[in-house]
Amino acid sequence: MKTIKHTFFCKDLSNLYLSEEESHHAYRVLRLKQGQQITIINGKGTLAIAEIIGLTKKQLQFKVVKSNFKKEVEPKIHIAIAPTKSIDRFEFFLEKATELGVSEITPLICKNSERKIIKQERLEKIILSAVKQSGNLYLPKVNQLIKFKEFIQRKNKNDECYIAHCENDSNKIQLKNNLINQKNICILIGPEGDFTKEEIILAKQNKFKPVALGHTRLRTETAGIIACHTVKLILST
Repeated sequence: MKTIKHTFFCKDLSNLYLSEEESHHAYRVLRLKQGQQITIINGKGTLAIAEIIGLTKKQLQFKVVKSNFKKEVEPKIHIAIAPTKSIDRFEFFLEKATELGVSEITPLICKNSERKIIKQERLEKIILSAVKQSGNLYLPKVNQLIKFKEFIQRKNKNDECYIAHCENDSNKIQLKNNLINQKNICILIGPEGDFTKEEIILAKQNKFKPVALGHTRLRTETAGIIACHTVKLILST
């Protein structure tokens, strides 16, 4: 279905109103008018073409002209990653991983983490903006910051789990050669100082397979993007 230039987010399309923030953007920034058409996504696979039937700086009312649902591409990808000291670099990762189609992101607190505080609302805004820009119809889930050990203990037992690290490890192979189709995937990405040996051992004890993402040492945000891209390139249909 052909989309209209301007894309907005509405969690519940049956509500027929955009949020105050989205309405303000349409009214004040884009200067849209009643009668114009817009694209609306709900972050759960539905894309709609809608007509503006009422617009103020606080409220945009619309009617759906047509809509289409797209099933989410499998496998789902969950990146658990230590936020970088420079928040700009972490936000860059969020944007690019969203464009690539990541399903879930969990910020980790590791032994070598240099950033242990993040603004959840800011991260969610960046991801929402990336979803609207990229045409991705599914809004990734962003979890609260969690300690490494706690995350390991909570992992989804049905996922195929990996830990990407830089230590010498005889069991480590390239991620691209170790992917299993039809299984959702979780990949751990460490901080700038990498995971500690104790963290790697703990992950392996909990059935995380050690992998490499290439033959060079990558920055944290680059590793997260490469991991997501590798899975999408090899397994997505």
